[in-house]
Amino acid sequence: MAAPWFMFATGIENSYPTINNGRTRIDEMEKCGHYTHWRTDFELLQDLDIQFLRYGPPIHKTWLGPERYDWEFSDLTFGHLKHCDTVPIVDLCHFGVPDWIGDFQNPDFPELFADYARAFASRFPWVQLYTPVNEMFICATFSAYYGWWNEQLASDRAFVTALKHIVRANVLAMAAILDVRPDAIFVQSESSEYFHAEDPKAIKPAELGNARRFLSLDLNYGHPVSSGMYEYLMDNGMTREEYHFFLRHSPLRHHCIMGNDYYVTNEHRVAADGRSWAAGDVFGYDDITRQYFERYKLPVMHTETNMNEGPNGDEAVHWLWKQWANVLRVRNTGVPIVGFTWYSLTDQVDWDTALREDRGNVNPLGLYDLDRNMRAVGRAYKDLIRSWSDVLPAQSVCLNVPIVLPSETDEPFVQRRRDRMRRYHEARHQRRSGEV
Repeated sequence: MAAPWFMFATGIENSYPTINNGRTRIDEMEKCGHYTHWRTDFELLQDLDIQFLRYGPPIHKTWLGPERYDWEFSDLTFGHLKHCDTVPIVDLCHFGVPDWIGDFQNPDFPELFADYARAFASRFPWVQLYTPVNEMFICATFSAYYGWWNEQLASDRAFVTALKHIVRANVLAMAAILDVRPDAIFVQSESSEYFHAEDPKAIKPAELGNARRFLSLDLNYGHPVSSGMYEYLMDNGMTREEYHFFLRHSPLRHHCIMGNDYYVTNEHRVAADGRSWAAGDVFGYDDITRQYFERYKLPVMHTETNMNEGPNGDEAVHWLWKQWANVLRVRNTGVPIVGFTWYSLTDQVDWDTALREDRGNVNPLGLYDLDRNMRAVGRAYKDLIRSWSDVLPAQSVCLNVPIVLPSETDEPFVQRRRDRMRRYHEARHQRRSGEV
């Protein structure tokens, strides 16, 4: 089967932050029944005709210590995905770390995580697409600015500390994976945000929010931050040497797709005292995505969205239609958008409190409910994929993403491509080290 030009995707929700000062871990794979029903979940992909899956191993069950791993569940699940020729976009860290790491304030986390990423890539060399760390901005914000998860701190210094460790971990993981798989492609799944001033007195805090929203991707892509954000980082514990680390690794951006997530809660109304609350979709995915694209000039993928099914049963279906209309609008204004994701495959649990409370509330957000019965939005997404697959690609056939299906991993043309990329990386390393 030839690799499709446009990536219609879904995901298996695998958040696992800790709350209650680390005493409780919220494991969405367990709450949503994936450990029990993983074979059924993968079969549902075939029914939807979805070939791309945002998916990752549960890090807290897999990564037992430095260079200590339990691959049993990963071997089963990724072996099945390979057999079905499903392309995983591998999510290695989703809002939490193993207990032995502690939390995102730990300065040892980045280098240790790079070792984990390298070990995964070595064990599953057929995997090409990765999201090393999911939603870096949200992870740092909820853990160290709002005080909800993991370290449960609430200060600018704690936020900057978490952010610089998280993004450094992502950058080092990309480099480690490329050492194993030179043609790897990284799909950043990052929240796309906007902050609206409630009144003239709120302009300054809204501007601060609109500058801070870019920090994770600025650092990840080696994009110089604004002067105000540079002072903010320096005032809150980042050193010049740490900042220049990110600038030195800017060439990694050439392996990246700027995946951005958009929910109805991603736009905020801001008060004069800095408080904020959800504003609804004021600008919408189209406008905000173009703001991010103008900054980074990278191919785009809509990597997360969903909506509660609602009392009428059609709210999620309408939201899917609205998001898809925005994707088409982005495409028609010249932005190279390469994929779309309804997240997630099944309903989720306790996201109505942003995983802050362990209540067991089922959130009807999935393409299927937790009994694995298709929801109305699942039928709508299946119809959308069938209707649009022959109309797309969303970009020129001369510029399509060089995706390698699992079944093609050992093909000669793939081996030649990897060899070329390996030589390119080696030459770049030599130039940086002054050997040529």
